[in-house]
Amino acid sequence: MKRRVKLTFPQHLIKEPVIFRMAKQFDVMPNIRRARVTETVGEMVLELEGEQENLERGIQSLRDQGVVVELIEGDIIE
Repeated sequence: MKRRVKLTFPQHLIKEPVIFRMAKQFDVMPNIRRARVTETVGEMVLELEGEQENLERGIQSLRDQGVVVELIEGDIIE
């Protein structure tokens, strides 16, 4: 299953390997489609692939850390 998401990172998580940890812990494969990272802002558009339960648990873990997760419908390259 695939899910498309937009992530907005709080400043204190910008330099942390949040996506790597989520992918490894929940067996989710991330595909970065777009990213913008500065000293104060971190935004990414990802396509996540994995089992539905793993995706849900991985997304929830991001939210629990303070990452804002928005689900995207349709073409992510619009």
